[in-house]
Amino acid sequence: MIVTRLAVLAIAGTAILALAATRAGAQGGPKVGDLAPDFSLRGANQDGLLAAPIKLSDLRGQVVVLAFFPKARTGG
Repeated sequence: MIVTRLAVLAIAGTAILALAATRAGAQGGPKVGDLAPDFSLRGANQDGLLAAPIKLSDLRGQVVVLAFFPKARTGG
């Protein structure tokens, strides 16, 4: 009886996750050539964090490379 209930819950959970994944995929994402959404962030160089934030829109027309280092400048 417990195994049957667990099997039903597993099947129902799988169906719900499959439906959610299908809906998420239907939204789509950016297409090649689309402009990236504007954002700002604090930049850093070899001397430390920059004083003023950088906006992506200020760099329009230039090559931009985003590098993410999750433990940089932390104790971790």
